[in-house]
Amino acid sequence: MNEQPSWEGLTAAEVAADAAETQRFLLNRKAQRRLHVPVRRDFVQLPPRSESRHSVLAQFVRGRDVRGLRAYLFIIAITSSDLDNWSTTLNSSVWARAIGATETAEPASARAAVTKIFGRLHQRRLITCTRLLGTHDIRVTLLREDGKGGAYTRPGKENRDPYLRIPRELWDERVIDDLGLPALAMLLVLSCERPGFELPSERTPEWYGWSADTAERGFKELVDKGLVEVRKTFKSAPASPRGYTHCNRYTLVAPYAHRGRAIQ
Repeated sequence: MNEQPSWEGLTAAEVAADAAETQRFLLNRKAQRRLHVPVRRDFVQLPPRSESRHSVLAQFVRGRDVRGLRAYLFIIAITSSDLDNWSTTLNSSVWARAIGATETAEPASARAAVTKIFGRLHQRRLITCTRLLGTHDIRVTLLREDGKGGAYTRPGKENRDPYLRIPRELWDERVIDDLGLPALAMLLVLSCERPGFELPSERTPEWYGWSADTAERGFKELVDKGLVEVRKTFKSAPASPRGYTHCNRYTLVAPYAHRGRAIQ
C-alpha cells in the first residue's frame, strides 16, 4: 500500500503546486486520459487553393511569441466539450501557473502576463476570453484554428478536416518548455507531413511565412535534441559547379512519429 505524503511541518510555499504539477493536474482532469492532442493542419498552413499558404502559426513565429504558442497549445490540450462547450474556466493565478508565467514573475506580474498572452490569442482570433464578473476567474473558449473566428469543433470526431497529433509527452516530459520557437514551429510543420519530408529552404517563406534561416535553426535544434532524424540525399544538377545538389529529408521519431490518418 502506497504511503500518502505528509505535509506536517512544511510551509505553504513548500507544499504549493508548481507549474509542472498544475499542468499535470489539468491534463489529467478527464476521466479518459487523452494520448494526443489534435490540431487542425490549417493552423500551420492553409490549403493549396488558398491565395496565401501562410496561416496563424506564422504570426507567432514572426512575432517571436513562443509564450503565446505554448499557451495556445496547452489550452487546446486541456479543453474539451465535456467541461463547458470547448471552454475552460480557471482562476487567473492558476492560469498563470499553468502556462509558466509564475516562474519568472511575482504573482501580480504573472497575472498581468496572462492577460497580455490571452489578449494576443484573442487578437489572432483563436480564442475568446472573458473575466467572470466579481471573480478572478477567466473563461477561455476555443475558436477554429485557422484564425478566421469560426466556432471550434474537435477535428477527427465531428468532421474529416486534416489535422496533426501532438503527443502528451510534449507536456509530460516538459519538452515544450525546452524547445525554442523555431524548433517548436518546425515540429508542428513536420507533424503535418509524411516521414522523409523534404523542405527546400528557399520555399519556407512562400509555404509557411517565415525565413529559411528560422526553419534551418528549428530543424537543427530538433535533430540535436533527438526528436527528428535527418537523411541527406543527392540529386543531379547539370548547372551546378559540382554537377549535383543535396537535400535533407526529415522524419519525426517516436513518440512524435506520425500516427493514423492525422496527415490527410
